[in-house]
Amino acid sequence: MFNNVPTLNHEEQQKAADRIHEFMANGMSSGEAILIVANEIREAAAKKQAEQTSEEE
Repeated sequence: MFNNVPTLNHEEQQKAADRIHEFMANGMSSGEAILIVANEIREAAAKKQAEQTSEEE
């Protein structure tokens, strides 16, 4: 369930929770909201990793 999810600090966790609550307030199910936010976090982490890798080359 938590495959490829980077570790988040407290501030990042709070932002993710707020985003999930925002989706749910607009009528989205909790599962779908969590999935969307988790995917956004994964994509941001992958982009950051790619940028770091390209800087090292």
